[in-house]
Amino acid sequence: MKTKNEVGIVDNKRTILKKAFKRDYFLYMLLILPAIYFLVFKYIPMYGIILAFRKFVQGQSAFGVEWVGFRYFKLFLTDKTFWNIFKNTVLLSLMNLVIGFPLPIIFALLLNEIHNNAFKKVVQTVSYLPKFLSTVIVVAMINILLSPSTGIINDIIAKFGNKPIFFLNEIEWFRTIYISSDIWQFMGWNAILYIASLASVDTQLYEAAVVDGANKWKQMIHVTIPGIMPTIVITFILAVGYMLSAGFEKILLLYTPSTYQVADVIQTFVYRVGLVGNNFSYATAIGLFQALISLTLLWTTNHFASKYTDYSLW
Repeated sequence: MKTKNEVGIVDNKRTILKKAFKRDYFLYMLLILPAIYFLVFKYIPMYGIILAFRKFVQGQSAFGVEWVGFRYFKLFLTDKTFWNIFKNTVLLSLMNLVIGFPLPIIFALLLNEIHNNAFKKVVQTVSYLPKFLSTVIVVAMINILLSPSTGIINDIIAKFGNKPIFFLNEIEWFRTIYISSDIWQFMGWNAILYIASLASVDTQLYEAAVVDGANKWKQMIHVTIPGIMPTIVITFILAVGYMLSAGFEKILLLYTPSTYQVADVIQTFVYRVGLVGNNFSYATAIGLFQALISLTLLWTTNHFASKYTDYSLW
């Protein structure tokens, strides 16, 4: 049985929670829609994971007709095509992480040095805008720019006496096109977190650094970057966890049969096998495998971040 003190502590906590809810009830109301979204589209669909271990037959139960154990895992783990696709996913994601992750940080640092507020706002606005373009529009723009007959890039190439290049049909150009378009579309948006973090750095630290004779470069190294390091670490952990989830929509719209060799990634393969080929159990097994790898990457990165820095997700 609980003692009087324990009962009193519980009642006190309930009173505090009730008061907090009454005070901020409007903020809690705002959580309803996000909670419904995560429940309907993230948590309830988790039940479908059992399809990875059951045989799905079209027209019968949505959750399969019989248990088959790890059959579908064995199928894709022994499939050479899958491992080529896995390699493509890792390479494309790593290149995007190595090139695309530091650029928003550099952009935010450079933007922080602009003292003309009007010009700074214009640059910020221009850099944010591509984020609000749909993937379909971005891919359409890429197709127009790189068209071998009417594209401005090939027009410039032709003026130098060279033959037009079929960029979207040549495997050596796919990764460059994908990563550069991703940087253009998301760099400004991803920089918002760092710009906000830079605004919270104590200005007295800069004044002290100037007194100590630090130039702009040393101020950035010893004051600015340490000031935004928590944001950098947290975003890096999340970026690594999301690494295998390469931009499905853009790749699906950009790739062609001639670029499958380097462009086909896990998500596009799951789309073709699962939705187009109606092999839902096989596609679910691959999706579950990808999710487990992503979870492992997230946990490992967070572990090393907490070990070697003072910042982590948990």
